[in-house]
Amino acid sequence: MNFELTLAAIAAIFLLAGFVKGVIGMGLPTVAIGLLGLMMPPAQAAAMLIVPSLVSNIWQAVVGGAFRELVTRLWPLFAGIVVGAAIGALWLVRSGGSTATLWLGVALAAYALLGLFKVEFTVPASREGIIGFVCGIATGAISVGTGVFAIPMVPYIQGLGLDRHRLVQALGLSFTICTIALAAALRHAGEIDADLLWPSLAGLVAVLAGMRFGQLLRGHIKPEIFRLCFFVGLLMLGGHLALRSIL
Repeated sequence: MNFELTLAAIAAIFLLAGFVKGVIGMGLPTVAIGLLGLMMPPAQAAAMLIVPSLVSNIWQAVVGGAFRELVTRLWPLFAGIVVGAAIGALWLVRSGGSTATLWLGVALAAYALLGLFKVEFTVPASREGIIGFVCGIATGAISVGTGVFAIPMVPYIQGLGLDRHRLVQALGLSFTICTIALAAALRHAGEIDADLLWPSLAGLVAVLAGMRFGQLLRGHIKPEIFRLCFFVGLLMLGGHLALRSIL
């Protein structure tokens, strides 16, 4: 595949990922890494995701009016993410080989199953800090290995009982911290270089366009049907990546 076709494919993937994020407030790294994983090693896909993910998550994080409140409540999670990313950087596979692809597939499938079966957790208020810190460590380590930020951070945040607007803003804040920690880990591992500039910029433009389109259509799409299609697609993609890496 020549450079122009590769760039167009990357832009299309980020457009779709941005659309999903615009509709449900999450899913950008999950969709983008999963589909990019069909074309390249997970570490390279994760490096390409840094700029589009960071910009879109900052946008999501600052909108909502509860920034200070959420930072005060979620700081143990954020601290754990940084610690977990540092741990993950120690065993990051520089080649992004079949082992990384296998774990990417497993992470996507696990996330999809949690969503399909509507597995929900309730986080006790008295244990929010310690549970958040532990979930942060696991999320940071998993995100470095696979580029996926969702497990177990998203179930934890959903278990806090936040209203819809605070939930979306909390996810944006958490994804921002994950993206920064992931960028530092990938930089340490030598996975970020100048060759990623144009694909990243194309991805950024596509993500912002997709997010805006998704936000405009949010009120016109049945959320349950959209989420069902989203999680079924993720499950199939995760299964394909996992099987491809071992067969």
